[in-house]
Amino acid sequence: MANLSAKELDALGDQLNFEKVLCCKYQAAVQEAEDAQLKASFQQYADQHRQNFTCLLNYLR
Repeated sequence: MANLSAKELDALGDQLNFEKVLCCKYQAAVQEAEDAQLKASFQQYADQHRQNFTCLLNYLR
């Protein structure tokens, strides 16, 4: 991992939190939606934000 400044680490931390919140919100929407197509879209968005979160976290390790 490259040497990151405190400001860069803060920005990455903020992005991690953002991705986690979006994943949780879309996952909740999956549970609430009744339309199958809408559920599938929400699940796709949740999965993408989970993948973004994991990618950022692995970068920081």
